[in-house]
Amino acid sequence: MLPCRRKPSGGRANRNMEPIWEELYRRAAAVRQERRISPFVEAGGVAAALLTGAGNIYTGVCIDTACSLGMCAERNAIANMITNGEHDIRRLAVVMPDGQLGQPCGACRELMMQLGRDSGEIEILTDLASGASVRLRELCPDWWTEARYDC
Repeated sequence: MLPCRRKPSGGRANRNMEPIWEELYRRAAAVRQERRISPFVEAGGVAAALLTGAGNIYTGVCIDTACSLGMCAERNAIANMITNGEHDIRRLAVVMPDGQLGQPCGACRELMMQLGRDSGEIEILTDLASGASVRLRELCPDWWTEARYDC
């Protein structure tokens, strides 16, 4: 996860923040509980909550391992969503260990972009107080395989 303490360029401030952003933050923060699973695995330092097109919220936590088998909170939330038969993400909030908001890493961005043609429109919360957000397409300019959706 990349920390996001200030509004990135291209972000939008929403002075009348929608309550869903607070709900996504609250739901992610509620599952963000650092814990040691074994001498090799820790979990829950970072959490994510996503909102689907159907209006459902799915959460996930990061799993850190002694090797590269871990998984980000966003991908766990996405796996939860897909397990429950959905694939259309509309909004995402990521809560870091210090309670600040974060942005998805490159692997998470890539997975989200591959979920569907309109994935670039996914909004990612960057500032809870103002409701500022950034669209995924702004974090993935000139995405490498946009044209493949036309195949």
